Amino acid sequence: MQTLVASILVFGLLVLAHELGHFFACRATRVKVLELALGFGPRLAGWKKGDTSYSLRLFPLGGFCRMLGEDPEQEEVPSEDSFIRKSILQRALILIAGPLMNLVLALLLFFVIFYFMLGTPLTGSSFLGEIVDDSPASRAGLRPGDEIVAIDGRRIDNWDEVVAQIENRAGEKVTIDLLRQGEQLTVTAVPELTPGAGKAIIGISPPVKRFHFVESVKVSFSRFALILTTIGRTITGRAPLDVTGPVGVIMIVGEAAATGFVNLVWLAGLISISLGIINLLPIPALDGGRLLFLVVEGLRGKPLDPEKEGLIHFIGFAALLLLILFVTYHDLIRWDIIPR
Repeated sequence: MQTLVASILVFGLLVLAHELGHFFACRATRVKVLELALGFGPRLAGWKKGDTSYSLRLFPLGGFCRMLGEDPEQEEVPSEDSFIRKSILQRALILIAGPLMNLVLALLLFFVIFYFMLGTPLTGSSFLGEIVDDSPASRAGLRPGDEIVAIDGRRIDNWDEVVAQIENRAGEKVTIDLLRQGEQLTVTAVPELTPGAGKAIIGISPPVKRFHFVESVKVSFSRFALILTTIGRTITGRAPLDVTGPVGVIMIVGEAAATGFVNLVWLAGLISISLGIINLLPIPALDGGRLLFLVVEGLRGKPLDPEKEGLIHFIGFAALLLLILFVTYHDLIRWDIIPR
């Protein structure tokens, strides 16, 4: 039940942000929205305001923003508030707005984590925050609140200098001069190699501070950029690709929910970034595929034949559906939902 509820909340939030991006862009460009729906399938509830219907549907893993003129065959003579009558730039803005909102949502979720929940690391000094139990630092006698002033005789002024003096010293004894409540002490520790990271640590971290707006923004953008870089490396083949389908994502969401709300919010941010990037890829039936057709239209000076474009989108959607089914089958096996 926890997995189901967490999945509905996470995917509902991500889909709502995506479709609201399209919706607000339609409003900005004066395109009439016929329906804004959260979910697919039979309609559970809804209301109408102006020309737009708002609905909640049975299956929560999806949604749509249906615009006037999105299908060229909808209107014999397109009106001024029709999607097809807008300029290429305006239509591109509407298509980009959905994925863009997912990226913005991820940044907001990261900000919530670092501003309200975890706080941000204070790296401008060399004071110690948390000391990991049974680590080289705890065995050496380091305590939270200690200030490192020198390592192996080299003066230390900030946290980056602490890391630089330790990360390449795995297995070597380092001498740490520190201040504790005005008293100067000297201890020794032997950094240990972090599995998989290739860097040495002694089990210390900087102090953290919550409700620090500027630092929370900086850290949020830093983590956001790091994730984008990792996704870029994966897309270009410089990092291994591990494809997970809807079932796998739901199971991972359930695990994150079981380990704490912070992990669930962090995972929602990661999925939101992935959703935004994937939708921008030039794949037919996705926003990126439709953007590609706008580029072709701009180069040709006229739109592609609607029937041909519709056929390409249909083939792309069918191929995407087959891929999802294939990945879902492997997810079911991986999570032992069906026998191998």
